[in-house]
Amino acid sequence: MSHYGFIFAAYAVTAIVLVGLIAWVVADGRTQKAALDELDRRGIRRRSDRAS
Repeated sequence: MSHYGFIFAAYAVTAIVLVGLIAWVVADGRTQKAALDELDRRGIRRRSDRAS
């Protein structure tokens, strides 16, 4: 049973990568929300909001 170190390292790397991806998505979501709020504040709307 000498593979415990490898298995632990694989799980640890996977956990670190997942936490990093989640942090990146949350940070990017905040950045995009701030950009959308700024556009909304300036009165710029989505093209799909126009009446047909």
